[in-house]
Amino acid sequence: MSNFSIRPVTTSEEQAAFIAVPAYVYRDNPHWVAPIETSTIKQFSEENSFFQYGRLRQFIAYQEKQPVGRVVAAVNDRLIERENTPVGLIGFFECIDHSEIGQALLDEATNWLKQQGMTQARGPIDLSTHNNCCFLVDGFESDPMLMMPYNPKYYLDIMKANGWHQAKDAYAYDLSLDKPLPDSFERGYKIAQRAGITFRTIHTKGEAFEQDCRHIYELFTTAFAHNWSSSARTEAEFMVEARELQTLVDTDIFVIAEDPKKESDNKMVGFFMALPDYNIALKHVKGKLNVFGILKFLWHRRKINQARVLAICTLPDYSRKMVALAVVYLGMKGGTDKKPPYKRAELSWVYEDNMRSRNIIESTGATIYKTYRIYEKALA
Repeated sequence: MSNFSIRPVTTSEEQAAFIAVPAYVYRDNPHWVAPIETSTIKQFSEENSFFQYGRLRQFIAYQEKQPVGRVVAAVNDRLIERENTPVGLIGFFECIDHSEIGQALLDEATNWLKQQGMTQARGPIDLSTHNNCCFLVDGFESDPMLMMPYNPKYYLDIMKANGWHQAKDAYAYDLSLDKPLPDSFERGYKIAQRAGITFRTIHTKGEAFEQDCRHIYELFTTAFAHNWSSSARTEAEFMVEARELQTLVDTDIFVIAEDPKKESDNKMVGFFMALPDYNIALKHVKGKLNVFGILKFLWHRRKINQARVLAICTLPDYSRKMVALAVVYLGMKGGTDKKPPYKRAELSWVYEDNMRSRNIIESTGATIYKTYRIYEKALA
């Protein structure tokens, strides 16, 4: 038997060790991009609104006093209420290449979930699908883009050995921007214009930014209300996340569609949300945004030449007005017209059974280049 122990995180020293585990696990991995440590710490602080509707337990694995693995078990009451099923979550999983330790961590997490009355476990999901989730199962040979997961391939073996099974896969698409989109996208833009739809870029300052984000929240909530395993967010929670990303926005690739005739204060009917791939700069920061980290980030962000498309969202009633094709056309055009231009885009992630979104993405010429997976396990 290997000399290791699993224990719950109960002290500040153990919390610091929990945060430090990924740096040890990925110390020789050339593709991993360290998460910002302060952002991870916030997930476990009292200011995280999750604790108003959920509870969690952190576990850490030690081998000869070295922290070598971690996991979080969580109960999200909003998800349980929506699915009407006592499903618990596991997330923040990291572990050295040691199946026994990995399985022991998962066992501790699922045992705690059973004690909370859960009959099913799902993951990896870091408290909710609005945060980091999924394991990479294909496409390990390249760096992850902004806010996308990365993990060693042996995690899949640990999950299988521990009795977890595939619940749902998701895809990331790669699109070279060396050639223009098919003509159908520009035609869709012209059809939308003739239908009276207007287009602009997102506001980035002051009350105009706040108002845009509130309208995006309304549209996002309407369009993605039935996404699998998604739990509700309040407007206040959404606005906190939006303000954290405010300074990262590139208006050239964040397009908003509006219907001036819409009988509502919110005229927004669609948007194309993309962000520069700041992972190119964050890789050099190594998770620490101190003075030196910020200087490194500012220096290396000049090299960013690719972007991640996070969402293409339109109201269903505007499908025939080609709003989806129009915002894609304008968003991609904004990226290629820049000086210097973006060279490629990742469109991610989209569930395997979301054929409406997949059809739009694939019609651009984009191809699947990474696959991600969420697992489930029955708790006897």
